[in-house]
Amino acid sequence: MVSVWEFLKGDRNNVDSGGQFKVTLTKSQPQHALVGAAATTGNLYVNLHWTTRTAERPGAGGALRKLFDLRNLRPMAPESYERAPVSVDLDLACMYELTDGSRGVVQPLGGFFGDLNRPPYIKLSGDDVYGAPSGETMYVNLEKKDQFRRLLIFVYIYDDTPAFDRTHATLTIVPPTGPRIEIRLDQRAAAARSCAVVLIENSGDNQLTVRREVRYVHGFQSDLDRLYGFGMQWQRGYKKPSGPAA
Repeated sequence: MVSVWEFLKGDRNNVDSGGQFKVTLTKSQPQHALVGAAATTGNLYVNLHWTTRTAERPGAGGALRKLFDLRNLRPMAPESYERAPVSVDLDLACMYELTDGSRGVVQPLGGFFGDLNRPPYIKLSGDDVYGAPSGETMYVNLEKKDQFRRLLIFVYIYDDTPAFDRTHATLTIVPPTGPRIEIRLDQRAAAARSCAVVLIENSGDNQLTVRREVRYVHGFQSDLDRLYGFGMQWQRGYKKPSGPAA
């Protein structure tokens, strides 16, 4: 059986390693519909993967100072001066609204990892702090599709780690059948702390509509809530030492 990561890590062209096409949602093509078995059977996999950019140091001084030590007029060791690694902790999360009116959030912060077999029928596999190859994965129980009104998949930066302009992040949605869906967080948003990535809505008629958002905000969950009108009450939360096993 092929693991989720083995399936996701196929090439980044229009065809994945299993021979299936992928759909990349963009500003000009922001929407894709999941229909039939793709919307009602098995689990929907939502994967967040990122790599960190390098940070140049120092921020000023020009190309000449980067190449030479002006005091001694000798080449500098590039690994000691030009670039430094950057630590980034992105978290995958989901605000949900069910058809019975209940609303909530699935996220590492506060340990709200969800449940696949009971409301909200969404489960986060765990919390990846360092951007491991498998990233973070969320599961959505499509057999309970009729219980969903809307799901807002978002990403936030925990604590004081650098902002989104320090990462190459991609959200990949893998339905049980049909093409995978890819949304890239490739805009520069240096001051943003959160990003609404995609909105999944129950359109009825055996269909779920996946719409690209990629809306950055400078605040946190409460700001995204106000932007999308979920109407929940928020308070300061903290991460638990570790998440559940995948």
